Amino acid sequence: MSKLNLSDMTPKRSLALFFLVLTAVLWSLGGLLIKLVDWNPIAIAGARSLIAAVLMLFFIKKPDFKFTFKKFAASFAYAGTVLIFVCANKLTTAANAIVLQYTAPIYVAILGALFLREKVRWYDVITIVAVFGGMTLFFIDELSPGNMLGNILAIISGVFFALEALLLRHQKDDSPLDRIFWGNVMTAVIAIPFMFDTLPDSKSISGIILLGVFQLGFSYILYSFAIKNVTALEAVLIPIIEPVLNPIWVALVVHEIPGFYSLIGGSVVLVAVTFRCIYIYFCRRKMY
Repeated sequence: MSKLNLSDMTPKRSLALFFLVLTAVLWSLGGLLIKLVDWNPIAIAGARSLIAAVLMLFFIKKPDFKFTFKKFAASFAYAGTVLIFVCANKLTTAANAIVLQYTAPIYVAILGALFLREKVRWYDVITIVAVFGGMTLFFIDELSPGNMLGNILAIISGVFFALEALLLRHQKDDSPLDRIFWGNVMTAVIAIPFMFDTLPDSKSISGIILLGVFQLGFSYILYSFAIKNVTALEAVLIPIIEPVLNPIWVALVVHEIPGFYSLIGGSVVLVAVTFRCIYIYFCRRKMY
């Protein structure tokens, strides 16, 4: 494996880096837009995914209709991630929801050890302890039962996100975007019964369109191109823009500020997960 040459900024790689940054920014708008939409959270997730699926269909052109258990499981894990995450955003602060979902790499390490017999290394143990320590701080702030449920749902969303990552990794020779497309279709189908209880107003419809077209649709199309043309470290670090910007947009527009202990806990989680990813990257480089 050749050494990483940071000066190698070909037009294709430069475009990929730009797309990756833009992807993270688009993802970060999710918390704000979900807060602004006045509708059932499951209906929001379904409508957003329906719009995103239509957009992705134009991009992939011919989706794969051959279903296997792994393909269905990956799409189901994606559907669980987006459905539960939207519900969490409605029940707790956007900062809590995104940071608690960002604990997914820790669940990947745990699930990989349990089901794939992957070795848990010393830095995994330290990171797991740090992350779970940070997570406990989210529950120290004075919370209503709804906020508590939102935090729990955000953690569950992170578990589904970890399952999605593991399943997509084991299908790396196939198209990840195809699995995400079917996951969006599945999300839309699950949400159909919730879409007719009430109808969203014009402001909410505008928010749903922005969620479907830009925050979910275009973002994953850009990501599918970018991920093939950037380094592993860039693919891990640049998306950290999302959990950083997400609560900032919400604080600026909706004036929703997370509690003091949640801020500390979120910082612990972000730092622990980020340094684990950096350490793994440089360890793997030394192996080649």
